[in-house]
Amino acid sequence: MTLICRSKHGSFSAVVIFLALLLAPRLYIFPQQTQSASHQSAATSVATHAEFPQLIDITAATGIHFNHLSTPEARYVVESMSGGVALIDYDGDGYPDIYFTNAQSVEMALAGKKAKSALYHNNHDGTFTDVTDKSGVGYPCWAMGVAVGDYNNDGLPDLLVTCFGGVVLYRNNGDGTFTDVTKQAGLGNDTAWATGAAFGDYDGDGFADLFVAHYVDFHLDDLPTFGSRLTCKYHNVPVQCGPRGLKGFRDNLYHNNGDGTFSEVSKQAGVDDPQGFFGLTAVWSDLNGDGRPDLFVANDGEPNYLYRNDGNGHFTNVAYQAGVAVNQDGAEQANMGVALGDYLHTGRFSIGITHFSEEYAALYRNDGDLNFTDVSYASGIAQSTTPHVGWGDAFFDLDNDGWPDFFMVNGHVYPQVGAAGIGTKYREPKLLFLNQRNGTFKNISQEAGAAIQIPQVSRGLAVGDLFNDGHIELVVENLEGEPMILRPDGGPQNHWVSLALQGTKSNRLALNARVRVTAGELVEEDEVRSGGSYLSQNDLRLHFGLGKHESIDRVEIFWPSGAKDVLTQLPVNRFYTVQEGHGVVNSQPAARPLSFAPHP
Repeated sequence: MTLICRSKHGSFSAVVIFLALLLAPRLYIFPQQTQSASHQSAATSVATHAEFPQLIDITAATGIHFNHLSTPEARYVVESMSGGVALIDYDGDGYPDIYFTNAQSVEMALAGKKAKSALYHNNHDGTFTDVTDKSGVGYPCWAMGVAVGDYNNDGLPDLLVTCFGGVVLYRNNGDGTFTDVTKQAGLGNDTAWATGAAFGDYDGDGFADLFVAHYVDFHLDDLPTFGSRLTCKYHNVPVQCGPRGLKGFRDNLYHNNGDGTFSEVSKQAGVDDPQGFFGLTAVWSDLNGDGRPDLFVANDGEPNYLYRNDGNGHFTNVAYQAGVAVNQDGAEQANMGVALGDYLHTGRFSIGITHFSEEYAALYRNDGDLNFTDVSYASGIAQSTTPHVGWGDAFFDLDNDGWPDFFMVNGHVYPQVGAAGIGTKYREPKLLFLNQRNGTFKNISQEAGAAIQIPQVSRGLAVGDLFNDGHIELVVENLEGEPMILRPDGGPQNHWVSLALQGTKSNRLALNARVRVTAGELVEEDEVRSGGSYLSQNDLRLHFGLGKHESIDRVEIFWPSGAKDVLTQLPVNRFYTVQEGHGVVNSQPAARPLSFAPHP
């Protein structure tokens, strides 16, 4: 069936939708049991031993009660784009804490009212405590997204919040509090609508630089009228205006001066975005393996940027030559969230990008030397993503078999979409794809538990081992109401290892350090990254599933400074802290596994 439709970008596209019968989902039963005295907050469940784990909703058991503010009609594009979430171990206790961004409505802003973001401290027992007021990070701005970096290289992770109106840099004081140092750091002149941000040491001087993408040149004193023109309609239904039809805004690159300040160097570096594309998510990654971090920027409804790091403080946009500017048909897409992963075990990071409905989530296979191939359909990712508007995404190892799987969250932009009569809804389910180890993925969304089938208006996604027991949790921020925290439950009992890296000559958080883990025939690579997903931040620790391998033969760490460390014969199922030039400086076993009953 072919649908000719009008997207949020105001352009017509022909989309072929293939409908296929799905296998009936397996039925799993999680009987509720009595809570233990030592873990009263965490109800137990009966683990399954299926082919893969179930994703269960544990939000209620964690004690997190954050609510993202939303407007029922979302009459302005600025009301639809917030919702970034970050995992950050701000107090250095070895457990990831969670920061949620929040955003007011246009009506609230015009009335001088603010929305409260939230920081939750990890209590190590399956629960979290709201420490927002104590920490001082509750009211940064009209918040969009968040990234983690150590701007002053003191070993403490700092928070960078992107805003409708610039950025806010919170310095980690090391005592559970943060200080707003935006102006002192030289970032106060950025007053545009900032979206995706990422830290990365692009010139190798040991200090993390900062890139900030910008979206629309939007002003509260010049609001576009809802449904007023062609680019403010979706299938002839009046909706919010933008981004198409509005003016974009240039991006910024800030060089770290090494003294706690930044200098804006976008133009001389060649990343100033002179056309003012609608920038959303940005991420640094060494995509060609030359030891220098390149920069990928997802632009909404316009060609992406892939800035090759030339090694002299300058970048060259090679997105078209590399094959990642547009899709395989040469069409621009609504590029939103960005996930990087070595899903093929080639030692190269491929790029997954979420898109608007009636498009498809794209997978660009990294073929080496900055050459990519659009394998969205060949991999099995594209077919089931066309009805949805995708946002946060991640490659993560669901079952610890050593092969990264793919997860994406969805939710439409327009609350009015139901009136279009095309079968698309405002609230949408999430999608999970299992790596088949042959370059393809299997959509197991209907078989991985009821939680991800609950329709929500999701935006940000961050992944990490919240409870230090070898399971990777997924933290989803929703534009409406509470977040959802998903935990793998049951499945095969595979081994794993987790690595936290500390730079010495390199930047202290070891951003863009690469790690290769070898266990028998299994060889995996990953990289420490700031930013990514959709305006969000994953845990900076690197987690590797090991399948049935009971020992690790070799771990190679390629530091941003050019140094290399090699570790051998490491026991599995442990957390290692590795310092550049000094090897393992701390080793901890897995915490006692927690059990949760799925949220009813």
